[in-house]
Amino acid sequence: MGQSAAIFDLDRTLLAGASGPVFAAGMRANGMLGSPLPGEGLMNSVFNAIGETLPAMLLARQGPTLAKGKRQADTRKVAALVVDDLVELLQPQAQALFDDHRANGRLLVLATTTPHDLVAPFAERIGFDHVVATHYGVDADGNYDGTLDGRFVWSTGKLGAVRDWAKSADVDLGESWFYSDSVYDTPLMTSVGHPVVVNPDPRMRAQALVRGWPILSLAKPGIARIPVIDTELQRVALAFARPELMPFVNFDIDGVGNVPASGPAIICGNHRSYFDVAALAIAIGKSGRVVRFLGKKEVFDAPVVGPLATALGGIRVERGSGSDAPLLAAAEALDNGDVVAIMPEGTIPRGPAFFEPILKGRWGAARLAALTRAPVVPVGLWGTENVWPRNSRVPHVWNVTHPPTVRIRVGAPVELRYRSSDADTKRIMSAIVNELPDEARSRRRPSHDELARTYPPGWKGDAANEATRRPGADS
Repeated sequence: MGQSAAIFDLDRTLLAGASGPVFAAGMRANGMLGSPLPGEGLMNSVFNAIGETLPAMLLARQGPTLAKGKRQADTRKVAALVVDDLVELLQPQAQALFDDHRANGRLLVLATTTPHDLVAPFAERIGFDHVVATHYGVDADGNYDGTLDGRFVWSTGKLGAVRDWAKSADVDLGESWFYSDSVYDTPLMTSVGHPVVVNPDPRMRAQALVRGWPILSLAKPGIARIPVIDTELQRVALAFARPELMPFVNFDIDGVGNVPASGPAIICGNHRSYFDVAALAIAIGKSGRVVRFLGKKEVFDAPVVGPLATALGGIRVERGSGSDAPLLAAAEALDNGDVVAIMPEGTIPRGPAFFEPILKGRWGAARLAALTRAPVVPVGLWGTENVWPRNSRVPHVWNVTHPPTVRIRVGAPVELRYRSSDADTKRIMSAIVNELPDEARSRRRPSHDELARTYPPGWKGDAANEATRRPGADS
């Protein structure tokens, strides 16, 4: 297995907008370009607003012809002169992402259609290891000869160029990340193990919602907004997360007033079903707040609730990646005044563990609280497993004549001491248990049918080990 890499697109991904105007200004200042072409300003505005378009890329494809006869050395001189201007366009949250990937031993790679001679100094300045970019042919005199030297690094051409580079550098794309805004980067997105959408164009946003790809903003912490109408995507999604639109569930909700009316908060609930995300969204929505979910990838891949979790600003956790990026993203959201929801158990308990009255949690919520000092609000969920039992691939949406009751209780913020993640995690889990009905705190022997409902379809694990399984582990 080769090493892993974090691969980044340039325009509208790492940069807040297009690099083209910066390069054009540098070339005009050095006498390499004449006056702006008719419509050039409009094309740049369109790109900044909605991303890449086919007409713009057709023009970029003519780059080698337009550069014919120009000295490569002059282009490299311009590239060095405009580095500071490009760094000014670097997204505010990009450096933290670079640091996280670097700390986990990944190569940092820039993959862009922009000519290599223009972007190489910028990549070097921000500490990248490699650049995969379009190369123009150069003649014996050091002038561009009007040809491409290799691939035009765009769409499938970018995929091919990155694959060529990965093979030569012994990089495993299946273990690598790729960040991009453009729907034309879909071929490369589908070829890496960890695709991440940044500042997506409208078609890429649709792709992300359908495929369950995480959507990240590097501009500032917060929740994705819808272009044109300029509103939080969550606000639109929450309009559809309403009890009356779910006739297959009878909701019993109390304590919503414990959710802070403003400012950051960490919502911690117990985990009984994939329907928990929808139930929490319904409950927290009653407070008028929007909520970002931090959860494992299986939640985001699940039908029905997966697209909802993604639309609700979901922070996807890739277990086993060794990355603190999800925790840092949650901390940034809290710093921005958002509400973040976490299931400290990490996964739905199975078998006998599902019926244990003492809940065990992982330390993430406690660490996040210690890092941000945001209040932790416990939520007790009960009955969601009757809407979507673990042994069913889909929720029982057909059960509208006798819908099961889902009981949701929101408690007062937990008093934490911030000295021990383990001790604070136990305080959080105890507070959640206190919000559950009395029957949840009584130990009993489940029936064979009850146990069967707690296992995933086709599960062939060892039932004897389930009671001692580490929270959040699926093995």
